[in-house]
Amino acid sequence: MEEANENPKWEGKATAKLLRPTANEVWPLLEDFCSLHKWLPTIDTCFKVVDDDEDNGLVRHCAASPQDGSDSEAQWCRERLTGMDPAGKWLSYEVVDSNMGFKNYKSTMKVVPIDGGDDLGCQIEWSFETDPIEGLSCEDLAKYVGIGLQGMALNMERTFESAF
Repeated sequence: MEEANENPKWEGKATAKLLRPTANEVWPLLEDFCSLHKWLPTIDTCFKVVDDDEDNGLVRHCAASPQDGSDSEAQWCRERLTGMDPAGKWLSYEVVDSNMGFKNYKSTMKVVPIDGGDDLGCQIEWSFETDPIEGLSCEDLAKYVGIGLQGMALNMERTFESAF
């Protein structure tokens, strides 16, 4: 008899619409795996720590200063790129180490045209699956991802404002 899984995986998905730039214009911003800090407002730094090789893949280090202005340790994680499809405009990654409680966190970010067309506007989808995180609920994590994605979309929109 199979043993019941006491800690089921958490899953969530957030979406954000960008009204002007197309999916083809936004994808290069997301495709640059080590530039997340340029777009995601909750991240202060993001840089490559391991080159893309057969054994390790491309690994980035992302960190954020404490939000309360305290002297507490910065939150950080190291994320490995596990897949990318430029034609499909998606990338997947997993957290390989962090001080934020992530265990078996896997995520996919995808850029899609709004209503399937190539006209102005696109949508970013950010989905995740992870083991439960101590001190958080799945709803808290989904809200955090959603707020971060909305900020990322706004920062990307601003990049294209001068072009329109």
